Amino acid sequence: MIILGATPIGNLGDATPRLIDALNTVKIIAAEDTRTAIRLMRALDVDAHPELIALHEHNERVVAADLVGRAAEEDVLVLTDAGMPTVSDPGFVLVREAVAQGVDVTCLPGPSAVVVALAVSGLPTDRFAFDGFLPRKKGQRLEYFASLAAEPRTVVVFESPHRIASTVADIAEALPDRQIAVCRELTKKFEEVRRGTAGELLEWASGEVRGEIVIVIAPGEQRVRSFDEAATDVRALVADGTRLRDAAAVVAQSTGFSKRDLYEAGLGRS
Repeated sequence: MIILGATPIGNLGDATPRLIDALNTVKIIAAEDTRTAIRLMRALDVDAHPELIALHEHNERVVAADLVGRAAEEDVLVLTDAGMPTVSDPGFVLVREAVAQGVDVTCLPGPSAVVVALAVSGLPTDRFAFDGFLPRKKGQRLEYFASLAAEPRTVVVFESPHRIASTVADIAEALPDRQIAVCRELTKKFEEVRRGTAGELLEWASGEVRGEIVIVIAPGEQRVRSFDEAATDVRALVADGTRLRDAAAVVAQSTGFSKRDLYEAGLGRS
């Protein structure tokens, strides 16, 4: 059986009894970083010596078949450095292979930065989406944020502290009235949650912000927009460096207007 074990995202006290029991009893552990797994076991006073196998983004496709074969005979515990395996972390390829081979997969629930951030954000939780890490390039980020103009769900994303200032500025540009929550160092000693519009948080984000960052973005307003407004959005994206074809596609997705018509408007033909 494949056992997905959620590990603490910052506070060791969040390790569950089921995780500790598995660490004490399972003979094979597939870990994103075997050194991190060893440190976790020591911190939890686990006196066991399982076989440790590296399972990370660079080798998962190579080792998945062998791990699934072994999991057909005995339990394999899967750990990432923090949080739930498969959620923006290694494990998905392994689980997919296990399902294909008819090998059972189970989960030891526990900490998840996505759920913690959503819960403390103060934003709607009835419908939400997780989009992983944001693009590194400004143009791609602006494209992404523009696509959220009419998104009916709360959206959760990860971001690097080194880019948080530029990212908050991009949100302020693309979604100036949207409420967001920027969560830093969740479950740790210096946990911090900043709430407001991106414009209101820009001064804070421009300071020395450290630690792991999760951004929660409120749903967009469901309102009917005119074609002229949509065409203006296209031209704004182009002015910020987005290719016209891509800008038209993004705005078409969020407004329902024809991509071709928006492209023509961007050329000044309508």
